[in-house]
Amino acid sequence: MVGIKDVARQAGVSVGTVSNVINRPDLVSEETRTRVQSVINKLGYIRSESARQLRAGASRIVALLVLDMGNPFFVDVAKGAERAARQSGLGVMVCNSAQSTSEEVEYLSLFAEQRVRGVLVTPADPTGRSLDALRRQRIPYVLVDRVSADAAACSVSVDDVVGGRLAAQHLIAAGHTSLVYVGGPRDLPQVRDRRAGALAALQEAGLPPEALTEISADRLDVSAGRDAGARLLGLAPRPTAVFCANDLLALGVLQAVFAARISVPEQMAIVGYDDIEFAAAAAVPLTSVRQPAVAMGRLAAEMLMEETSGDSEAHEHRQVVLQPELVVRGSSLTPR
Repeated sequence: MVGIKDVARQAGVSVGTVSNVINRPDLVSEETRTRVQSVINKLGYIRSESARQLRAGASRIVALLVLDMGNPFFVDVAKGAERAARQSGLGVMVCNSAQSTSEEVEYLSLFAEQRVRGVLVTPADPTGRSLDALRRQRIPYVLVDRVSADAAACSVSVDDVVGGRLAAQHLIAAGHTSLVYVGGPRDLPQVRDRRAGALAALQEAGLPPEALTEISADRLDVSAGRDAGARLLGLAPRPTAVFCANDLLALGVLQAVFAARISVPEQMAIVGYDDIEFAAAAAVPLTSVRQPAVAMGRLAAEMLMEETSGDSEAHEHRQVVLQPELVVRGSSLTPR
């Protein structure tokens, strides 16, 4: 591998001059910069980032750990984080815990070993104990799509209780007096909060809690949605309105309903959550509660960079809660 000494020798300058050309070009004359850069290009020299980090004591990499990169919602979160990081000259390493606590622990330990600048994380472990590896190494982190329970870290989230209320209010206003909630793993706060919002809407409408039937899925993906759809089709009486904890579940339910030749929304109204790109492109465009995913990722990255670029002792942790909005499409029109 070509090293900095090889560049210096061929360019006829010192190693320090080559370093200045790369890191502090304003300290080097234009003639010398041109000559050194020509040799760098000729030899294909690439500087060692790990060596630079050892000297500078700071990484230029931010880690992002999400629950499921197969979910377009988290792809949008990553887009927002990457845009903000690049504006500050940083890169983002995106990893997927697959909703697994053990994989989350392994990744967070790896981030600590690599001394990343900071971590953006949507925890899979509801207890928060998996974050201990970062706390021990004093690596800053920001929670994404999750509220920090003890204000020990910054967080950016969406008010999921409000989101669940919006979805249920819409279905109740369309004339439905009972709802099915297709949720995910019950230890995920987002799943619990969206259910709580739906129950609040039922109470406000004078309907009993029993008007909400819950079907729990073990994952938040299309396959789990199809399985949940098959189960809800077996309910008696058959439900006329379904609220799903995310759009992937809703798309799976939609597939199961179509396979059973049940018309949407005439015989069954469906509402999802997240408003991913595929929601509008479904066979019947999906009504969904929109989360500002790109803004969430951007804000989280900006908060992390604020914490890592200044006096960490003087930094004040903030919990930012964004508001969702309902996007009405064809899957939940008023039943005939």
